[in-house]
Amino acid sequence: LLLLLLPLAALAAAAVLLGLPGYDIPPGVNQPAKLRLVLTVLLGTAALGRILEKTGLCSQITFGRYVRQGRKLGLDPKLFIQDLQFNKVPVRVYQPKATSDGPRRGILFFHGGGWVFGSLDTYEKVCRYLSRESDSVVVSVQYRLAPEHKYPAAYEDCLSATQHFLQHLQHYAVDPARVTVCGDSAGGNLAAAVSQTLAGRSDLPRLRAQILIYPGLQALDFNLPSYQQNRGVPLLFRERAAFFALLYLNGDALHMQEVLEGSHIPPDMRLKYRKWVSPDNIPEEFKVRGVKPLRPTDFVAEVYETVKRFCEPNLCPLLAEDSVVHQLPESFILTCEYDVLRDDGLLYKKRLEDNGVPVTWYHLEDGFHGIISLYDYCGVSFPSGKRGLDSVVNFLKSL
Repeated sequence: LLLLLLPLAALAAAAVLLGLPGYDIPPGVNQPAKLRLVLTVLLGTAALGRILEKTGLCSQITFGRYVRQGRKLGLDPKLFIQDLQFNKVPVRVYQPKATSDGPRRGILFFHGGGWVFGSLDTYEKVCRYLSRESDSVVVSVQYRLAPEHKYPAAYEDCLSATQHFLQHLQHYAVDPARVTVCGDSAGGNLAAAVSQTLAGRSDLPRLRAQILIYPGLQALDFNLPSYQQNRGVPLLFRERAAFFALLYLNGDALHMQEVLEGSHIPPDMRLKYRKWVSPDNIPEEFKVRGVKPLRPTDFVAEVYETVKRFCEPNLCPLLAEDSVVHQLPESFILTCEYDVLRDDGLLYKKRLEDNGVPVTWYHLEDGFHGIISLYDYCGVSFPSGKRGLDSVVNFLKSL
């Protein structure tokens, strides 16, 4: 096996060296040299995964998941950690060992990874940090992943685990008035969807807040200013954002080019949602790096038939009606300047504020997509990621 992997690794390294010049790492990002190093590792993993898939040894996605698992962490002297199941959904519960004067905050955490990657182990450091630093009970949810499990599987798992937790808070000494849903990237999408679903429920404790860390909230327009400006900036490229959304929706990435061009949405529907999904709603200071006016694309009805569920708020929370949005709890939104999903967060911030929902916004001017989970990555630290994570902790402490 070693003799087989060595030439494969050499081929992967060559692919990385050839591919690196095609990516854009702006000098303004946090730790550009370290980001290039992380990108090299990820590109090498992807290249090696493609080779392994072609040889029939394993799929590229399976290999990517294996590499992203990381090493197992040892015991944490400050936390009780246990793996459980909430309504048959695997979860990992983090509880501070220190005594508390009363019930603690509760946090449901939904990990990122494009609905395709990510696991309890991948986000172990982040969840431990949140639990320790905010003195909260954290429940990390292992929802089913695409493409094996298509939409709405991930959403249903997160909703089911949240409902179970809300019904059994006393078992974990959690204050029913201080439960928050939290997630990054695809996890931010899931947190927003779960929050919307529970907003009108009177049979469960009302969520205290939602924390959305560079969330992906819509799939109507992949040409917003942030998509144009950051299309080649790691760790999420414009094409990959559409790829992940399609993989979650349909289990495949067919018609990705049409989706990127915007020909997957009927003109009347695009006009209907323009009040919420439009460059006009993005503050001018976020357009200074340039925005190109795009020519209208021809609508392709056959493509729309395959992706029309993109218009469901449980998949694209930015499209929820005002009657739902105005019921949402206090919100925290973190965005990064060098992130294709930046404008999703900015548009949702405006929607929440327009509906009278209190919003705390934290913008990492030197941040890139995925930086929170890289605050301490295999010995490579990103100070901006630590600042972002601490902003989440500070918000939690204010609740």
